[in-house]
Amino acid sequence: MDSKIKEQILAIRATGETNMFDVPKVREIALREGYNELIAFLNESTNAYVRFILTGDEG
Repeated sequence: MDSKIKEQILAIRATGETNMFDVPKVREIALREGYNELIAFLNESTNAYVRFILTGDEG
């Protein structure tokens, strides 16, 4: 996960708009905000995204 994707995840989390485990809603917000890198990451690496939300592990 690169710093841009992490920044986008944290920006969505900061809104408090959704539970971050609600991946479809996170994807919807990312689309609305133009976070194309995050959308691609979610499509390719949902497990890595969930691991980051649970543990903070960026690996």
